[in-house]
Amino acid sequence: MAADFFSSDPNLGLALARVADPEDCARARPLLARVGQAAHDEVDRLAALADAHPPRLRQYDRLGHRVDELEFHPAYEELSRIAFERFGFAAMSHRPGVHGWPDRVPHVVKYALSYLFVQAEFGLFCPVSMTDSAARVLRRFGPPDLVGPYIDRLTATDLANLFTGAMFMTEQGAGSDVGATETEARSSGDRWQLFGRKWFCSNVGADVVLTLARVPGGGPGTRGLGLFLMPRTLPDGCRNRYMIDRLKDKLGTRSMATGEVTLNGAHAWPVGEVSRGFAQMAEMINVSRLSNAMRSAALMRRAVHDAVTHTRGRRAFGAPLFEAPLMRETLLPLLLHAEASLALVLDAAAALDRADQGDDEARRLVRILTPLAKLHVCKLARSVTGEAMEVRGGNGYIEEWVDPRLLRDAHLGSIWEGSTNVVALDVARAMHREAADEVFFASMEGTLGRLTDPDAQRVAEPVLDHVAELRSRVGRLVGAERDERAALVGAAAHRMAETAMAVGLLAEADHAARVGAGYRKLLMAASYRDRVLYRDRWWDDEPDAALRWLAEIVAGGDVPAEAVRAGRKGR
Repeated sequence: MAADFFSSDPNLGLALARVADPEDCARARPLLARVGQAAHDEVDRLAALADAHPPRLRQYDRLGHRVDELEFHPAYEELSRIAFERFGFAAMSHRPGVHGWPDRVPHVVKYALSYLFVQAEFGLFCPVSMTDSAARVLRRFGPPDLVGPYIDRLTATDLANLFTGAMFMTEQGAGSDVGATETEARSSGDRWQLFGRKWFCSNVGADVVLTLARVPGGGPGTRGLGLFLMPRTLPDGCRNRYMIDRLKDKLGTRSMATGEVTLNGAHAWPVGEVSRGFAQMAEMINVSRLSNAMRSAALMRRAVHDAVTHTRGRRAFGAPLFEAPLMRETLLPLLLHAEASLALVLDAAAALDRADQGDDEARRLVRILTPLAKLHVCKLARSVTGEAMEVRGGNGYIEEWVDPRLLRDAHLGSIWEGSTNVVALDVARAMHREAADEVFFASMEGTLGRLTDPDAQRVAEPVLDHVAELRSRVGRLVGAERDERAALVGAAAHRMAETAMAVGLLAEADHAARVGAGYRKLLMAASYRDRVLYRDRWWDDEPDAALRWLAEIVAGGDVPAEAVRAGRKGR
């Protein structure tokens, strides 16, 4: 196996350089190497231990007092130290100066760094993401005198002062239908009290919880929900009045504690306008969805990395397995999906950076790119990790290898923060209410129009035609009746995501050609175009040229422009 997850990845550095400021890229490179090394070595080892030894809930102390304390394996505690303290993942978007940045670390850099860490440990990044996004929501909507001390603790870079965050939203009768939330908020002098049950609470032992509750006179549905800050420990040092009933026995993310919670008059404070609770919580959900897509892309990259490593070292029928034509046909699509997914995530992160600087068009673009990435990338991770497991053969099915953990963790991506169908309906809302499809297609056309390399422009010509056709179809869908729109938006959303990924690969290819990095990515972009956007024509064509250059593609070797110009006939 290669020395670390960054140096063995020929794609990440160039992919980041396309969307990030050159000075930020220069600052990020040594840090990327550090995270890649840690992920490959100590994080990977600790993650296996934490997965094999899930947290335990101790509800009572020896005197019979209710304590609801979580007991974590030392490996998980050390993972937390590395993530929150050494690398400051939850702080870097909020505190200037983390890792020497003159200001806050841009989202694109944060996601690139996180992408490396998650290749070794997925579960811990739920608390990391929740902590990061809780600080974001409190900063945007909370009164400074109330939330200031909590933000300071949520963004601390030492565990002794750190508060972790969580979002308690799901209820037994209100999973995807948040408007059916039954938890009640009752005014109690200068504070509120919450009563109800929350059913799927990840990072259940968090210090700072953001949760939704129905406010008096608020009306039905999501309009009647307020957003509340509910600390685990009250300012006077007493435990807040809610109980952890039990921990979930989950298929994946076993290192991280998820539980069921009963609120027995828990003290809480409203965040922002009580009448706009769901809209404010949506900010946390959307940022978490983008993090979720990033984590799914990371799982795919790790799965592909290990599959390639295995096939290069395994001999079958007298030759390395990597050289077998059918194995190459198996590996290439996995690599295409992994790199295309990262391109989409980084495009969304770059738009988020611009949106945070006040760019309204970028805000609308984030509004649709985020659910598209969550919907499509998380679904892809299930199949890519499963196929990579099969590549390894019987060992891939054994828990001593990483493949089972990757597969188990990948299946959660399409469930939490909204299942695929729920997220597809959110795409429909973004198009219908904010005309987000218009800014989406304008962005795709603008990116393709800015390509400067002649070979990239040639590969992009059919993609421009595809974008125009898809734009017309989506336009008709937006104008359709509500039920028809709801029924078809899932397929449309997947197609839009694939289109954005194809455009992202082409933009990366154009950038690589301009900086003298060769035509590896353009060959991949052409292969992705033919295999994904034009998959119905697949059997009419000759073998993919990328298959012949697969060794150079996986290693980041030199691929000349002629390889692309030769088309599907190869060299």
